Amino acid sequence: MLSRRIFHTVLAVAALGLSLAAHALTVKPYTAADLTAAQNAGAPVALHFYAGWCPSCQDQSRVFETLKADPALAKMTILVVDYDKAQDLRKTMTVRSQSTIVVFKGKTEVARNGGDTAADKIRATLVQGL
Repeated sequence: MLSRRIFHTVLAVAALGLSLAAHALTVKPYTAADLTAAQNAGAPVALHFYAGWCPSCQDQSRVFETLKADPALAKMTILVVDYDKAQDLRKTMTVRSQSTIVVFKGKTEVARNGGDTAADKIRATLVQGL
């Protein structure tokens, strides 16, 4: 009987975890298809121009991890762009430095943040896309 209760408790905790994950800020690698899909759906989406050698980019990534717990950002998706490999996209978006965050509400750019690593400033930038 006890093992059955433990099983059901574990199952309930797992279901809760999946439920919470479904309502969290999403951070994933950039693809043109993901950006197009989000924009065509009118969804909030941000591009994070990231370079592995950039300390500010690494700090921003840590901030994104903490912001995953913010329910207000549940509909936001952050697409992480490899700054060193995405020269054409950087040119199209007029991004001149790594650690740049470009926020869209659908197809319209609504905010841009260059190099900030403070959680409150990054959050304020992302919220503009909601």
